[in-house]
Amino acid sequence: MTVRILVTAGEPSGDLHGARVVTALRQRFPGASIEAVGGPRMAAAGAVVRRSIDGLSAMGLIEVLGKIPAHWRLERELIRDLRARRYDLIIPIDYPGFHLRLARAAKRHGIPVLWYIAPQMWAWRPGRAARFARAVDRLAVVLPFEPAFFEQHGVPAVFVGHPLLDSEPAPDRRAARAALGVPPEARVLAIFPGSRRSEVARHWPVMRDAALQLLHDGRCTHVLVAGTEWGAYPNEAAFSVVRDDAARVLAAADATIAKSGTTTLQAALADVPMAVAYSVNALSAKLVRRLATVRWVALPNLIAGREIVPELLQGDFNTSALVAAVAPLLDPASPAARRQRDALAEVRQQLGGPGASQRVAELAAELLAA
Repeated sequence: MTVRILVTAGEPSGDLHGARVVTALRQRFPGASIEAVGGPRMAAAGAVVRRSIDGLSAMGLIEVLGKIPAHWRLERELIRDLRARRYDLIIPIDYPGFHLRLARAAKRHGIPVLWYIAPQMWAWRPGRAARFARAVDRLAVVLPFEPAFFEQHGVPAVFVGHPLLDSEPAPDRRAARAALGVPPEARVLAIFPGSRRSEVARHWPVMRDAALQLLHDGRCTHVLVAGTEWGAYPNEAAFSVVRDDAARVLAAADATIAKSGTTTLQAALADVPMAVAYSVNALSAKLVRRLATVRWVALPNLIAGREIVPELLQGDFNTSALVAAVAPLLDPASPAARRQRDALAEVRQQLGGPGASQRVAELAAELLAA
């Protein structure tokens, strides 16, 4: 009997992670029928893409509202297929709103659900975990502290490792600097202001001014900006804007200023000391303070269970504070840089090794055999 699996994503990062899962599933179940809601990466991995994510993902309230009809149409179509038991297993990847409704429907019709990459309920809304438990048979999580949280709320969770560990190996420092035209002996600061337009608009002026001060003070000799294809970075003449090559920027850096998010984990894996910054509008900040249930926002701090990288958030995110936090990190021999690198090594050890997608395929096999 042919195994029938549906893998669903809602945004490009999910398509990337989903492609690796599809590859692992095809190795584990060579004759399986694997369909997907995804993008070009899942299609290249061998899934039959029923619906492209191009019509689903959006940023901004108005843009998101405009995508609601497409979500509803897709949801109705997939629920009809679940009712008809077209699939033996579904694997939603992140993207919690849409996927939670889909998971509930699968459970109603007796189809097991293996959720990959958990919603960050531990950070914002732990009370929702009880509803999540009723919709999920197994949860494949990518952060080492997540199983304890979800199992407290009745969700069977397995740490499979972080998918960043399955990325292509980063170039070494000498090769990265040569490719970017940076001398081997340079003292390099990297800036990661974000990938969304709103993030860049909020973060760039402060990060830019701090970098200019560090250049003026002689704490660094070169500044690399991890830019996007579309991004605008006013008054960047003293810097090099490197578009869509974040891995090379990190490989070339002595230290980095990074907005909170996955970039901080990429820096930890690259052994690059960092200061983490983030700012939102005043209303959003007020809501965050009321809803947040964690002490830190940077993933290295959350994994370590203590503050190992400085966090500059909201009012603390200013030029002078950023300069003070980053300046000692630019000297590899400084006590601050050595302490942080030692702590980042502990974080990397907790993340384990590569193979997250293969572990997801193993969990799929267990659910299909149950």
